[in-house]
Amino acid sequence: MTTGVRRRMGVEERKQQLIGVALELFSHRSPDDVSIDEIAAAAGISRPLVYHYFPGKQSLYEAALRRAADTLAASFVEPREGPLGARLLRVTGRFFDFVNDHGPGFSALMRGGPAGGSSMANAMIDEVRQAACVQILSHLDVDPAEPPARLQLVVRSWVSLAETTALLWLDGRRIPRRELELQLVHDFGALAAVSAAYDAEMAAVLLRGVADEPADGAFGDLLGRLSLLGAGLAAPAGGTAADTVTGVPGQRVQA
Repeated sequence: MTTGVRRRMGVEERKQQLIGVALELFSHRSPDDVSIDEIAAAAGISRPLVYHYFPGKQSLYEAALRRAADTLAASFVEPREGPLGARLLRVTGRFFDFVNDHGPGFSALMRGGPAGGSSMANAMIDEVRQAACVQILSHLDVDPAEPPARLQLVVRSWVSLAETTALLWLDGRRIPRRELELQLVHDFGALAAVSAAYDAEMAAVLLRGVADEPADGAFGDLLGRLSLLGAGLAAPAGGTAADTVTGVPGQRVQA
């Protein structure tokens, strides 16, 4: 039986409530489109009380961003157990969980945040990227403080590719999410393989990383797809690459 008496929140508890409410609203709409009045109404308090805890929407946005950034960075944390491909696939799955749950907010964040965004917001975005890079390097048994130059290029390029892929996926979701998660893992393998073809140190890192990769794992799947593509590139006279891959004239391979 309820008494109708509302429990009074402490200062920190109220601030955390407002951050949670703001993050939920920012997750469904661009922060520019969410007003302080809406945040106050969703929290069940008055507009002046919101300003009592946060001097303005920008400061509340940054607090919500801090929580979101911590959550996103945590999505890249994965136990160093089992094949590398499977680990990366779990990481990309959690990354897309976050993107799916915070679509508009994620888009606004990666495209510069609300109008007149702050250097603090940009710094937090960079923190997430750095945290992701550190985690990937740790899975390759490489010191994050001194990674080989080519490997650093591969990892940073892959993190940027993951961001771009997620943004494009949100714009219509025309490619099935699970396919993109696997493709991102394959993208990492392909980037690493190309770099390894130019550098012995990078080759050693890659071979060590995939040493326990099973034939039916994520990278094994990539090799199978590339083998089909390679066969297609060696098309006989009078045929096409697609004909060689599928064995049926005019029918392209469906990866």
